[in-house]
Amino acid sequence: MSAIPIDSSTQMKHLTEDPYPIYKRYRAESPVVHVASIDRTFITKYDDCRYVKNNPDIFSSKDSSAPMERAFQAQTLMKKDGDEHQSERNAMAMAYTPKSIVDVWQSVHAEIAEEFVDRLPQNEVIDLFPVLAGPYAARCLAKLLGISNVSDSQMEYWSQTLMDGAGNYGRLDSIFERCDLAHKEMNSCIEKNTEQLLRNPQMNALSLMVNAENPIPNSQIVANIKVAIGGGINEPRDALLTVLYGLLTNPEQLDAAKNDSSYWAKAVEESVRWIAPIQVSPRIAAIDTQIRGFEIKKGTTINTIQASANRDEDVFEDADKFNIFRDKKPHQAFGNGPHFCQGMHVARTMLKTILPLLFQRFPNMQLTSAQDVRWSGFVFRGPLNLPVILKN
Repeated sequence: MSAIPIDSSTQMKHLTEDPYPIYKRYRAESPVVHVASIDRTFITKYDDCRYVKNNPDIFSSKDSSAPMERAFQAQTLMKKDGDEHQSERNAMAMAYTPKSIVDVWQSVHAEIAEEFVDRLPQNEVIDLFPVLAGPYAARCLAKLLGISNVSDSQMEYWSQTLMDGAGNYGRLDSIFERCDLAHKEMNSCIEKNTEQLLRNPQMNALSLMVNAENPIPNSQIVANIKVAIGGGINEPRDALLTVLYGLLTNPEQLDAAKNDSSYWAKAVEESVRWIAPIQVSPRIAAIDTQIRGFEIKKGTTINTIQASANRDEDVFEDADKFNIFRDKKPHQAFGNGPHFCQGMHVARTMLKTILPLLFQRFPNMQLTSAQDVRWSGFVFRGPLNLPVILKN
């Protein structure tokens, strides 16, 4: 077996600004590489990322060196494996099933989408990040989780604060301090809603957990809700902005979606393949092992780079291009194995609900300029803005 090559030049700012050329180089030169600046070994090929996630007995999620545990003030189900992980995941699974989505959440999403689209102004430049994508994702999530009496902006703030903490590999005290303040607010909110849902059970995640016949410990119920707050907004929010960018910069693809509703779902899948909202997942080697002949010692902290896997030339042709016409192939944006994204069906439904509605109301929507859109993120990535002119 060979020693893992070390990249001593790449810094966090490079990965935050534009990681894709770096990942392309890694895939070609060394699909397994240790990035010295963040002390993580990157796994960048599609098949290898799937292998790691499918084998938690070899590559465990119990990575205590990651900043997530400090940011969330708990060892969440994201950092557990086996029965321990599955029991917590199952506790709120009923809220996320395709049947629940059809029976309950589809109509809720439609009502929320109508409200947000109805209040968009016409024929003026507007940034869809703060007025649509962020609050739409926040409102849908609050309903799904069973958190009432919380504003969209408060949900967005909690989510971003937790995500900043989970991605705080530089371990800046100021970021963790903001997390601590947010926890006090979230704890109070969850406690109040728990009391209401014990009296009046509903089909939402918090209600299902607290009213279960054999509920998991309250500390883990709270941690589960916080995990969902942290990851449940940025993924649909960033995917919505990304798919809008992709369609607005590719008019022939947008025309196809307008004329054939089956393309909305394809556009959603292509957007998360092209720019994975969650770009990186941490694991730790539970035993001595190897990938592609490179020695990975027990205790090695690794990152599966689904952002790179989704652009693997061995799997996706012209992978750097947004193309809703490409042949359907499974991507890595929602992961695989025991830790696959529990909210993926919800996120897909949210996007497939609002996209056709937007273009029905504003069929001639335009980007002000593709160059005006700013992208950022290493662990979580998406557009920071999406300035458009809403024309009907």
